[in-house]
Parts: sequence; structure tokens; C-alpha cells
Amino acid sequence: MAITLTQIRAFLAVQNAGSVHAAAGQLLVSQPSVSAAVASLSRELGTVLFERHGRGVRLTQAGEAFVPYAAQILGLIEQGANAAREAAQPENSKVRMAAVNTAGEYLAPRLIRAYRDLRPGISILLEVGNRSSVLERLQSRRADIGIGGRPPGRALTGYPFLANELVVVGREVPADLCRTPWLLREEGSGTRRATERLLADLDLGSGSGSPELLTLGSNGAIKQGLAVGLGITLISRLAVARELRDGLLAEIPVPGTPLIRPWYVLFPPSGPVRPAVAAFGEYLRSEQARKVIEESL
Repeated sequence: MAITLTQIRAFLAVQNAGSVHAAAGQLLVSQPSVSAAVASLSRELGTVLFERHGRGVRLTQAGEAFVPYAAQILGLIEQGANAAREAAQPENSKVRMAAVNTAGEYLAPRLIRAYRDLRPGISILLEVGNRSSVLERLQSRRADIGIGGRPPGRALTGYPFLANELVVVGREVPADLCRTPWLLREEGSGTRRATERLLADLDLGSGSGSPELLTLGSNGAIKQGLAVGLGITLISRLAVARELRDGLLAEIPVPGTPLIRPWYVLFPPSGPVRPAVAAFGEYLRSEQARKVIEESL
């Protein structure tokens, strides 16, 4: 079997873009070259990977099955290339980091800045997404290290390094939790799942007496909703520390809160960890890093 990296890159580009035309634009190559690469990959695998869908294409079941392996191959190749470059020039290391939205918005930038003060030559590339996307990037090895909640099963490895306190907040304390809308993050968010579990524990999750649930999708949108009195939400104290301190939002006493959900440093499930990645991971759980975050609250 003679599968090439060109074929795998073309396959993943079409999968991501939804059409050969869009994939060619992403890869800066011609459409015929993308079509030829995908066709030759299908021949090597002995199965069809895409089927027509509207004006574009979509994966077949065989294509869906191949995606995680293809993504991991490219991720490993990039990790290996970074390892080779770092062995030659350790002072110019690069770390690809993925963080869940709250950590990526309020935690990671402060830690990256402080670490770069210690290691000026290091380059840390940060990608932010919900829990599902962060886990996928780590599993496919398109990220070297991550910050998120507890790793699921054996899919990833990791260790807790900082407490994440979830509190219920609003512009003011409501008289009745059942009559007040709750603002939710998007599907796939760890905070959304924590909110749904809290509502179930409070017996507010379903039924005619349940509160209205509004999905706003991001911390920024939820904070705007809180500011105009749209409802209340369960959110990391880190995300609203300034607003609570300035009296713009109020913490609402709700049974079972605050919830303590530690932040974890996350790694791909197996394989070598490059020295630059290991060093950054050690920094994240150091007392220096803890002080950086405590000083921002």
C-alpha cells in the first residue's frame, strides 16, 4: 500500500471544506490535483471515501472511519518535524496548545505571557474551542498539550493543576429560580453539561414548572446577556471575577454551588512528549503559574 501525505492532506481538506473546489482553495492547488489525490487514496484503500451531496460532497461510512487515523498521521508527522527542529535549535521551540473556551479566554493568555517571560524563544500557538473540539485535537495529535476538564476515560492523559470554581451569577439575585431564564453555552461545552446536571439536581431540568433555557453559545454572549438582565447562568468565577468585584454582577446562592471542577493539563494518550511540551506542562502546575492566576482574580 502506497498512501502518501499528499493524498491524506487532500482527503482531510475535502472533509473539512465539504467540496473539492473549497479544498483546492485551502491547499492552494488545482481542483484536478485534489480530485486525483482523493481518487488515488480511494483506490489504495479499496473503497469510496466521498459521495455527492448537493453541490458538494460528504463522507461515506468508510470515509468517516478513516478520518481519525488520517488526522493522527498528519499530527504525528508535525510533532516529529517539531521534535527534529527543536533538537537542532532548542531555543526556538514551538508548542501547539488547545484550550476549552473559558480557559482559552481567561486562563491561557496570562499563563502564556508569563511563561514567555521565562522562555522568550518559545512559540506557543493557542487554539480555543469547546470541550469536544479540544479533545479531538489532542486525540488526533494536532495539539501537543491542552487545558480542559477531567479527561474522559483513557482517551487522554492529564493531571489537575488548578481549581475551577463554577458559580451562579446574574445582574441581581432573582426571587424565583424557576421563573428566571438560564443562559447556556453551546452543545459540547463542559460548562453546559455541568449546568444541566445542576438543574437536574435542583429538579429544574424538565416539566411545566421548569425555567426557560436560552443557548447563547459563548462566554462573551452570555456575559452580555447577564449585563442586560436576560437571565442567570452557571459560569467559571474566573470569567466574571472583574464584574463580581465591581458590583456589575451578583453571585446567586444556589444549593450545590459553588461547583469545584479542576482544570486539567491534557496530553495525547500515548507516544513521546517533546521536552518543550513537558517543560510547559510542568510550568502550568507550578506555584509560579498558580500565583499568576491568583493575582488576576
